[in-house]
Amino acid sequence: MSTENEGTAVPPAPSAPPPAPVDAPAASAHQGHPAPEAAPDPGRAAPPPAPAQHAGQGYGSAPHGPAGESGWGPHGAHGGQDPAASPVAPDASWPPPPPPSAPAYGGGGAGYGSGGWGSSYQQPTPKSGGGRGRMLAAVLVAALVAGGAGGGLGYTLAKENDSNGSTTVSASTSGGDVKRDPGTVAAVAAKALPSTVTIEAESGSGEGGTGTGFVFDTQGHIVTNNHVVADAVDSGKVTATFPDGKKYDAEVVGHAQGYDVAVIKLDDAPSDLKPLPLGNSDEVAVGDSTIAIGAPFGLSNTVTTGIISAKNRPVASSDGAGSQASYMSALQTDASINPGNSGGPLLDAQGNVIGINSAIQSTSNGGFGTGQAGSIGLGFAIPVNQAKYVAQELIRTGKPVYAKIGASVSLEDAAGGAKITEQGAGGSEPVDPGGPADKAGLKPGDVITKLDDRVIDSGPTLIGEIWTHKPGDEVTITYERGGKERTAELTLGSRTGDS
Repeated sequence: MSTENEGTAVPPAPSAPPPAPVDAPAASAHQGHPAPEAAPDPGRAAPPPAPAQHAGQGYGSAPHGPAGESGWGPHGAHGGQDPAASPVAPDASWPPPPPPSAPAYGGGGAGYGSGGWGSSYQQPTPKSGGGRGRMLAAVLVAALVAGGAGGGLGYTLAKENDSNGSTTVSASTSGGDVKRDPGTVAAVAAKALPSTVTIEAESGSGEGGTGTGFVFDTQGHIVTNNHVVADAVDSGKVTATFPDGKKYDAEVVGHAQGYDVAVIKLDDAPSDLKPLPLGNSDEVAVGDSTIAIGAPFGLSNTVTTGIISAKNRPVASSDGAGSQASYMSALQTDASINPGNSGGPLLDAQGNVIGINSAIQSTSNGGFGTGQAGSIGLGFAIPVNQAKYVAQELIRTGKPVYAKIGASVSLEDAAGGAKITEQGAGGSEPVDPGGPADKAGLKPGDVITKLDDRVIDSGPTLIGEIWTHKPGDEVTITYERGGKERTAELTLGSRTGDS
């Protein structure tokens, strides 16, 4: 399944929604790019299936045609292939490009730009003459004036009624004095908001977008999505703004393309940082309440609610701007997630982080006066157990570490599983000699149908499931060969870095 990542260029996040322009600029969500017809390895870089839109991305159908790799090879990931090669020919590059139907990242940008992630913001040109926009403004002004007059009259009448023995009763406390019960959305939001930030990432050429992040530790590390800060990795600029308005410059400590996780660190971090508590995403149940915090379309510190709609959703997402895809076995939620929510925390009812909002499935039409895709109730988050491991590795070494089986698998969704291809990336062996799959007795043509107790219906699903594990984990592989089902015990290998 693929989705679209959040990530379009946007202006600085406004403190309040801007007035609708007469001609709203169109901002398109990132579209998926055709995946190379290659065979990726869930440990080697593999071309993605139809990607989802980031942080507001979508969950789409699995890609057709491209092949992927289920393990990382010694010289890069298997999975891409020469355009002239067959659909299962792998490509030697990593990360793999998004498949043909892959949606783009949908949550990283504020969505005001006219292009995809990284596009620049342009102020719309107002129409000449009167026009509907001006008439609407006149109507709004008239309504406000009328409202003011009505309010004054109402107050006068009420005051007179008070002198005549009115029976109305006023609240004993003002709204600001009311205490919210623990576990309520208001209480959770009040506690979590001070530990979330709105991230503005800008490339050396001045292009960029807006996303979200949250405090990971007291040293000033902030966790977010890779696609939120990708443009600023080389000679770019990153800033993080807290709800109280305090803004800090930051640097990218490490980023993982395949996982779509990144860590930035605040310069001169304050001493009173309060990291958000991390929950256990393995214990999340369908139907559990969720709370998402982010900056949809640049509206910082926005809180939305929903439930866990499903678990272990295989999602491949891309920013639609030519970058490679990310894979996840995602938590699905119906909490409203839009461009700008990318990298923000998905919380449970107790305020614990259970995921990082990363992608949405959305319709092609935009909202909020733009052409960028928005939420239709299908949001996807990276499970926090996986994100925590990735973040810790990035902080420790600056590079991601991926688990792998050492075999190239097709990304086609018609195989009824993850089929090991007949050819590896760049003409290499489809099963790494001496690698995990080789030691377990797997061969080209075998179709992997289960990893432990998880059903594997395609190559992308296998990649996402393998990446929920750590190198060295022992797993049971169920596969078919010659019409017969077999099982094998396999110890996952490792691959360091995205290239």
